[in-house]
Amino acid sequence: MDLDALDMAILSALSENGRLSQVELSERIPLSATAIARRIKTLEEKGVIEGYQARVSRAALGLDMTVLVQISLQSQSEVLLAEFEKAIAASPSVVACHLMSGEDDYVLTVLARDLTDYERIHRQELSRLPGVTRLRSSFALREVKSRSLPDTLLTRPRN
Repeated sequence: MDLDALDMAILSALSENGRLSQVELSERIPLSATAIARRIKTLEEKGVIEGYQARVSRAALGLDMTVLVQISLQSQSEVLLAEFEKAIAASPSVVACHLMSGEDDYVLTVLARDLTDYERIHRQELSRLPGVTRLRSSFALREVKSRSLPDTLLTRPRN
């Protein structure tokens, strides 16, 4: 789908605040609320907008620890990768999982309350994942920036 500058402006505004009404968007973007509603519907139908969610404070829920976990598997077989990914999907503490190129097979983002909670997650969830030969954990000291899309993408139209 070709996105123009107006579509990108809508996406930028909604990525900052998904609760903006069409009227509020029309005050920022030179389109009527009706035109904005049509564009949003098209963006949703085409899969550009996949959904909406609230940003929840991890600290308010007591999830003060973010851990990046690098995982190596016994092999790269399709069967093992599928088993691992199915197990990850069921792992309640894992909030992100990426299949990687390079030395590690996967990188996970895990949320925990504290070191004791992470130890439990490591023992009960991560070490039981199929095919794991190595787990390396790195603890995030502070989140500096987190966005769903890069700033530069939202400030220029696609070619």
